[in-house]
Amino acid sequence: MYLKDLTVLNFKNYSSAEIRFDDKVNCLVGMNGSGKTNLLDAIYYLAFSKSFFNPSDSQNILLDEVFFSIQGSFVNGDVRQKVQCSIKKGHKKVINRNGKVYQRFADHIGLIPTVMISPIDILLIIEGSEVRRKWLDGIIAQFDRKYLDKLILYNKALIQRNKFLKNIRNSSQVTEELEIWNDHLIENGIFIYERRLEIMKDLIENFNIYYKIISDEMETVGIDYHSHLQAEQSFEEQLKKSIDKDLRLQYTSVGIHKDDIDFNIASRSVKKFASQGQQKSVLLALRLAQAKLIYDSKGTRPLMLLDDIYDKLDSQRMMRLFEILKTEEFGQLFVTDTNFEHMTDLLKISGLKAKFFEVKQGEIFEMQTEVLA
Repeated sequence: MYLKDLTVLNFKNYSSAEIRFDDKVNCLVGMNGSGKTNLLDAIYYLAFSKSFFNPSDSQNILLDEVFFSIQGSFVNGDVRQKVQCSIKKGHKKVINRNGKVYQRFADHIGLIPTVMISPIDILLIIEGSEVRRKWLDGIIAQFDRKYLDKLILYNKALIQRNKFLKNIRNSSQVTEELEIWNDHLIENGIFIYERRLEIMKDLIENFNIYYKIISDEMETVGIDYHSHLQAEQSFEEQLKKSIDKDLRLQYTSVGIHKDDIDFNIASRSVKKFASQGQQKSVLLALRLAQAKLIYDSKGTRPLMLLDDIYDKLDSQRMMRLFEILKTEEFGQLFVTDTNFEHMTDLLKISGLKAKFFEVKQGEIFEMQTEVLA
């Protein structure tokens, strides 16, 4: 699959822009703040119906405007898809494919497999467990619709159970309603937990392979998955046992919504002991393993969005990264950078042909270049 063209109106710092992409490699060069990253985010919007960087849709509208629109044409073999995402202040977001509006955004997830690699990926290491759960859920949701549906049902039940906990005073007032929400959590939570465990096996294997290639090190990296459902007590027993605590806290304290993931190198915490270079290699390996998992599960090569990847990465690791990206598991490539010469040198060494665009304060200019392998 590849993105043939992109049109944006009133999106972030773009009043209007139209671009036709190369089906292999596209490089966006320009000064910091010119809008390179915003173009990657526009592509991400078309894949996930949301921004990678800013959860507030209205804040992505160009200043003093009341709406934005993003439209892209995707090609997958003989299949053509036109996807549009539009936001208007005071109205619901609209996503449509080939002119047909989605009633549920969840039905769109997975149509355009996409992986973003960005400097803010460091949040996967330094932030709390919610960031890592969302990352894992986002991977699985791209190729497993049942998982996404179960996750939606679990979260709805969790919200209702928490509301119930806030409205009762003590355990003697517990009613059948709590049992209903417990049943929903158990049924959907066990499925989610087992699927996460299953996916982790393949993810860890590929993660280790890519880390060793990128870092040129033989040290072993790993991912440890932690869940309440790993305990000897059943999920049902834990929910019943925790009722007094839950009433005191006024929220559900056990379940797969508390799962967490730890990353390690040679059995030592990446967060506590890894250098910046090691952390960057870990994050790249994670994203590559994510893309490989999507490819193996869907048979479709995901779009790869690489934003300022030179940050904290030396030239040798960059070359190894591009050698990986040339393999069949990875699809159309979009790369942003401030240095044209740096990018052209890397492409020549890697044996890649690319289409270049210069980005200047919300305007895009196709560059005439002879950059070939």
